[in-house]
Amino acid sequence: MVVNNNLLEIYKKYREGRLAHAYLIETNNISKCMKDLKELVKALNCPSEFNENCNNCNLCNLIEKNNLPSLITIEPDGTSIKKSQIEDLKISFETKPIYSKYNIYIIKNAEKLNASSANAMLKFVEEPTDGILGFFITTNKDVMIPTIKSRCQSLVIDYESNNLLEKLNISKEEFDDYVIDIRNYLNQIFVNDIINHKMQILTKYSERKQIEIMFKLIFEIYYNHFLKISKKNYAKELTDIINIKDNEKEIIRKLNIITKFLQDLSYNVNIELLLDKFVIEMRKNDG
Repeated sequence: MVVNNNLLEIYKKYREGRLAHAYLIETNNISKCMKDLKELVKALNCPSEFNENCNNCNLCNLIEKNNLPSLITIEPDGTSIKKSQIEDLKISFETKPIYSKYNIYIIKNAEKLNASSANAMLKFVEEPTDGILGFFITTNKDVMIPTIKSRCQSLVIDYESNNLLEKLNISKEEFDDYVIDIRNYLNQIFVNDIINHKMQILTKYSERKQIEIMFKLIFEIYYNHFLKISKKNYAKELTDIINIKDNEKEIIRKLNIITKFLQDLSYNVNIELLLDKFVIEMRKNDG
């Protein structure tokens, strides 16, 4: 079974008869984590000894194609996970599984549980039923509702990657779209004394995660300009996005500002105030 080592630990606990009823997994790549999690689910439900090349049953095929009735994945419906989605899950799991050992639910982007859906979810995590196993997948467990977080076994799964799009979990089309907005934004905040640029971002990016991605890309742009003037290997694709004429000391100062912005953003600080502060700090030594 080729999966992340932390997920292998869950399988070992299963073999030892010490499987928890719910796991909270924080990861930097939800797509890869979901792929690995499918492999774990195959192994946990295998009627005999799990073998990746086994053809004795159709279980793995059902899991791979998302056709196993006892495996339910819930994703945000719009901007959040709705209470109705959790209620549907409860109904589905009222009966024992036919084809597998466990009824398994996966809550993808679990930080999107709102107050109502989280409360509805508590039945599974507060009063665990035999044969039901849950996985909450998130990129930031710090923003998870405490009542859910405290009742799960937590683990962190980081995937190493040199690919910026994989790190940010965005497509090439999304990257190109961010680049246009970043170029316009950075070109404007240094030429206008009025702090009114936040609406340019907020009218397009309504979710905090989108703003986080945008500013992570801004960090990468400045960092690669730093590598360029330091005579080190750099990504030309990023330095070509915008012409930065700052010296090494000034780029380091601005990298620190961007880093602080991202930290504050993760603490749920008011975004409008953060964007105003960002512009003020970035302009201080400009010119």
